[in-house]
Amino acid sequence: MTTETMPKFDPSYIAALREVLDIAVEQIAEQHRTPATKAKMAETIVRSASEGITDAHDLVTHAIAAGAGGAP
Repeated sequence: MTTETMPKFDPSYIAALREVLDIAVEQIAEQHRTPATKAKMAETIVRSASEGITDAHDLVTHAIAAGAGGAP
């Protein structure tokens, strides 16, 4: 079994990512604002941040794209 090592984010960066998530969730249709969709968007934000994307606007854009259609 392989596991991917995620970078460690400090508490202030996690708070910033949480704010990015909140902003992104407000940008999707209300009917898609479910816990599953929010989790999908959060995963997208963390994955993007771990790949080196640090611009908040870019993180919001990626999260919106992930959550626009809701979660299955």
